[in-house]
Amino acid sequence: MRNLKSLKFTGNCILGGILLWPAMSLAQNAGQVTFHKDIEPILQRSCQHCHREGGVAPMPLVTYEQVAPFAGLIEYKTGLRDRAGAMPPWYVEKDIGIQEFKNDPSLNDEEIAAISRWARTGAPEGDQADAPAPLVFDDSVKWTLGQPDLVVNTQEFFKEAGSPDWWGELARVPLGLEQDRYVKSVEIVEVNDVPNTGTGRETVGGRYIFHHMIWRTEVHDENGNPTADGTVGWPVHEVGRNPDIFDPENGRLLRAGSVFATDSVHMHSNGRDTTGHLEIGFRFHPLGYEPKFETARFGLGNGVDISIAGNEKDQELHAYAVMEDHTKIITFEPHLHAPGERMCLEAIWGYTVETLSCVGYDHNWVRGYPFAENYEPLLPKGTILHIVGYMNNTDSNPNVPDPRNWQGSGNRSVTNMFIDLGIRVKLTEDQFFEEMANRREVLDLGPNDHVIGCPLCLAPLVAPIPETSDVGEELSDDVAAN
Repeated sequence: MRNLKSLKFTGNCILGGILLWPAMSLAQNAGQVTFHKDIEPILQRSCQHCHREGGVAPMPLVTYEQVAPFAGLIEYKTGLRDRAGAMPPWYVEKDIGIQEFKNDPSLNDEEIAAISRWARTGAPEGDQADAPAPLVFDDSVKWTLGQPDLVVNTQEFFKEAGSPDWWGELARVPLGLEQDRYVKSVEIVEVNDVPNTGTGRETVGGRYIFHHMIWRTEVHDENGNPTADGTVGWPVHEVGRNPDIFDPENGRLLRAGSVFATDSVHMHSNGRDTTGHLEIGFRFHPLGYEPKFETARFGLGNGVDISIAGNEKDQELHAYAVMEDHTKIITFEPHLHAPGERMCLEAIWGYTVETLSCVGYDHNWVRGYPFAENYEPLLPKGTILHIVGYMNNTDSNPNVPDPRNWQGSGNRSVTNMFIDLGIRVKLTEDQFFEEMANRREVLDLGPNDHVIGCPLCLAPLVAPIPETSDVGEELSDDVAAN
């Protein structure tokens, strides 16, 4: 029997995990499942951007001859659903919380069932006439979101095969920007000299040498020191991470004369001598754009007193934050380390306790999960955000090198972090009520509907109370009179 671990995908992008249906159930409800009619369209949408000649995945999955030998492994990988190793690397749990996300590549139940049925019935090819037109790829464009308006290259870095992990800083790089621009998205890709053949050791990141980078842009004064109003923090780059798309009404300002800067880069060996660098792609809003919302800046997590016991699973970590402003959550981005298996995001407001999202975690593929428009959590000030991390420090977790070890807080992959790095914006009182009114209209909400993540959306009679002494005195008088 083929050893599934030996065929482990480390750089691929196929499919998403959902519970498998029994093969007989599908057979009773549908005819024969064939490659060209049923499976090839799924592969085109969710696999072939990586699984093709020149792609980053270990093997192409384009033609029937290329796909059929891996039918069983594809069934296995999609059957993992939302846990480490599932493909594509998208780990949102389907039975809890908000289910509407941007750029969601996961498959529905019927598609997962079709893959299972196809694999278990001999992987029939079917009629070539049923095949969709083949996809055409342009390898000159490496950017998921399209060609950026500005590309910045970091310093080249050489990582020797088998060398230990390295932390440090890269040289500062002027961006060459001559006027202030608001950024609508930022995407970072690693460019290195590793062939696109799936070579390299199966470490965190597979074929890459950059594990993560905490970075910023700076504007310097005449003495070469960064100015306070010119320093902007940007989302952390991590291996396998998808691009960051900011809220359309919350573009981040990139100042003219800015310089790329970082003093926190984590490099690791991928099993061969490798030279690589990062390319940062900025996409701009049109000239004249002005943001409506401010970025909400508060921490949610714990990187100080983590304690993970050896040889134990289902260990929990908890962290809380009280929001001082009305807040819209744009993305949920769990950040754990090797023992991490899943994280849940919960909102507590008044007597309401609601799970907004739960996602699995794979240290080889760090994902940010952008909520779809009109489904972003819209939470009043005073809401408590609560994250729960679930840790598995046993030999059933393939990312843990030695489960006997106790693990505490730290930057290394064999130590731990527990943070939600998601993007959030804060709203004024008027903006908050305007957003809720718009959501009720767009979603055509009625009194019996339920909106996850918007506890006041279905309270349209609630209105802001002016915070004045007169109002306070009137309320006190009313209470006394009654």
